[in-house]
Amino acid sequence: MSSMTIRNIDDGLKRRLRMQAAAHGRSMEEEARDILRAALSAGAPRPGNLAKAIRARFAPLGGAELDLSAREAMREPPNLA
Repeated sequence: MSSMTIRNIDDGLKRRLRMQAAAHGRSMEEEARDILRAALSAGAPRPGNLAKAIRARFAPLGGAELDLSAREAMREPPNLA
């Protein structure tokens, strides 16, 4: 097995890691290994279609019908000559 050193850890983060390790009855190293293992075993999030995700989230609520304003014709660009 290999080892690694993590430098510049915030004191508050280290304190929280120590408290969480103590609550689980293990060393800080073992707690950090478990956190890394869990984070990396979840797999990479799949890129998705944002519109489909939003539609799926709101579909059970019945959706929404929006009144769209009529569009006006585009104006002529200014003559810069």
